[in-house]
Amino acid sequence: MSEIKEVVKEKYGQAALRVMSGAASCCCGGKAAPLGAVDPITANLYDEKQTGGLPADALLASLGCGNPTALAQLNPGEVVLDLGSGGGIDVFLSARRVGPTGKVYGLDMTDEMLTLARGNQRAAGVQNVEFLKGEMENIPLPDGAVDLIISNCVINLSADKDRVLREAFRVLKPGGRFAVSDVVVRGEIPAEIRRSIELWVGCLAGALEESEYAAKLAQAGFTEISIEPTRIYRVAEAREFLSGQGVDVDAIAPLVDERFFSGFIRARKPR
Repeated sequence: MSEIKEVVKEKYGQAALRVMSGAASCCCGGKAAPLGAVDPITANLYDEKQTGGLPADALLASLGCGNPTALAQLNPGEVVLDLGSGGGIDVFLSARRVGPTGKVYGLDMTDEMLTLARGNQRAAGVQNVEFLKGEMENIPLPDGAVDLIISNCVINLSADKDRVLREAFRVLKPGGRFAVSDVVVRGEIPAEIRRSIELWVGCLAGALEESEYAAKLAQAGFTEISIEPTRIYRVAEAREFLSGQGVDVDAIAPLVDERFFSGFIRARKPR
């Protein structure tokens, strides 16, 4: 588990440095895409109406697989926690929704990402935001501190998802909501893909099967659990991108085609 965590931390740190140097990042911390190739996971998740007025680096550093703030209910005055907040785009979008009487915490374990996010916060002039250094397996907040937890394609990267979900349950207030985007699997995936650390950082090997995801949420204490597919990944649409990542597309296609999808996962902590 510690090996996975260190690889993830290194890759996300490199992604933040690429953005700060003026380059885009992609695919949940994976390698940069070749020029002209479209990342089928991270592309076209946010529209200009949402991102208008936000620092460009916040969008460039978005490594997610969904847009949880577009699907989650956020109310004025609420306290929100974004697990794995990266460059801060979902934090800033949430801060607009909860307003000046609310607050949004962004949690990240990577110093480079925190530096990038805090710089974006200064550039945006957002006051009701605080970025915390820490791991989602050990959230540095007290019990019952937040109304809503969001996350964007990060929980699947943890090697101890049960602990992440228990921690999420702990810091939520009674009646609090869990509303995250994540990569989810339908059916069995070959063990050789699961064993690949590089694919783990690229959001594939760490993904849970959807029934297992729901079961883990229930074991953590959550109710009202639902998983809604938002984008199904088809290898044909990603051939150019995957080839640029050094992936043998023809070999991997029958193993993963339409097995992975971006899902919006909802659950609630009972009152």
